[in-house]
Amino acid sequence: MGAKRKLISLASALALACAVWTATAGAGPPSVRIVSAPGQIVAIPAAIPHEEGDMIDSRLIPDLRWIAARFPIYITDGYSGPLPNGEYAGCHRCHVAHSDHYNGLAVDIVPLNGGTNCDASWAPITRLAHWAEPVQNRPVAPFRWVGYDGDAGHGCGNHLHLSWEHAPAPQYQLAEWVEVFPAGPPAARHKRPSRAKPAAGTPSGVKPAPGASSGVKPAPRPTPPAPSGPSGGFATSQAGGVSVGD
Repeated sequence: MGAKRKLISLASALALACAVWTATAGAGPPSVRIVSAPGQIVAIPAAIPHEEGDMIDSRLIPDLRWIAARFPIYITDGYSGPLPNGEYAGCHRCHVAHSDHYNGLAVDIVPLNGGTNCDASWAPITRLAHWAEPVQNRPVAPFRWVGYDGDAGHGCGNHLHLSWEHAPAPQYQLAEWVEVFPAGPPAARHKRPSRAKPAAGTPSGVKPAPGASSGVKPAPRPTPPAPSGPSGGFATSQAGGVSVGD
C-alpha cells in the first residue's frame, strides 16, 4: 500500500505541475521592455473605451490600445489624483494607500456594454485576467498586480484591476521607468535599475488642461534610503502581492 500511495502522490504532483504549466504557457505578452523616457498624465484616447475624464501615464497608452483591440474593455478609472489646474482626476478616495492609481500606472476594467452581474459579457474580461495572471498572485511581466477573482473587492461582476511594474515613486509623482509591452522592438527582460525617488508634492509630469498654466517646478531629486516596499497596495517586494492593490 505504501508503494501505491507513493505512486498516487507522484501522479498527483505531475498532474498539478502539468496544469500549472498549461495555465502559464502562452500567458502574457511574449516580450517586455523598460521605458525610461519621461511620461505625462494625459487623457485616455477615445479609441480606448473609457469613462469620461479618465487619465493615465502616457507610457501605458500603447499597451491599452493593444488590449482594447483584443478584448472588449471599458476603463472605469486610471490616474487618481490632483491636477495642476486644481481639479482632481479619477475616483477620489476610492483606492487604498500607495495604490498605483496615484501614479497613473493602473486601470480598473469592466466589460464594454456589460453589467454588474457575472454573466457572459464578463467572459473576455476573465480571459484577460487569466492572461495577465494565470496563477493566483503570480502575475506575468509587465504586470505588477492583478486584482480579480480571489481578491477582495474585485472579480467577475465587479472589476478587473491591472497595475504595471515601475520604479518606486511617491504618491502623485511619475515613476522614472515603467515596464511595458509590446510596442517598440522586443527586448529581453533585464534587472530594473535602482532609481532615486523624487520628492513628494504636486504631481510632476501632469499635462495641464488647455490654456492652463501648471506652475509646477521640478522638485529636487535627492537619493533617499531604499524604500521598505513598492507602491501598489502591498508591502512585499515581489510582484503579485498578498493584499488588495486597487
